[in-house]
Amino acid sequence: MTVVDSSALVAILEEEPEHHHFAEALRAASRRLVSTITLYETGIVLLRRRGLSGLAALHELADALHLEVVPFDRSQSETAIAAYARFGKRISPEARLNMGDCASYALAMSLGAPLLYKGEDFVHTDVTTCP
Repeated sequence: MTVVDSSALVAILEEEPEHHHFAEALRAASRRLVSTITLYETGIVLLRRRGLSGLAALHELADALHLEVVPFDRSQSETAIAAYARFGKRISPEARLNMGDCASYALAMSLGAPLLYKGEDFVHTDVTTCP
């Protein structure tokens, strides 16, 4: 089971240098989960970059990978707020998590699942990461 952050989804869809690594990690996972907030954030990024074709590509990828979209509930909200208090953009000079990052963090922590992401922000948190 793997929780996926928007940074990994965008890397795959934009064919960034690491996209093969992220795609393979997701294919190898027994389950692939994404927060509703993460899906929303990814959709906004792709809409800005590619217009409606970006959204279509996101939906195709979600279907192809059998992404399980997990509703963002009160418990996750509380975990995300606590994460921002510790690792947020204006609070932690190392982690600098934004709202979407905190939603991914909260889902991963609530399930005890590793998080697949691009970048260095989550390295400075206590979330388990995918190799």
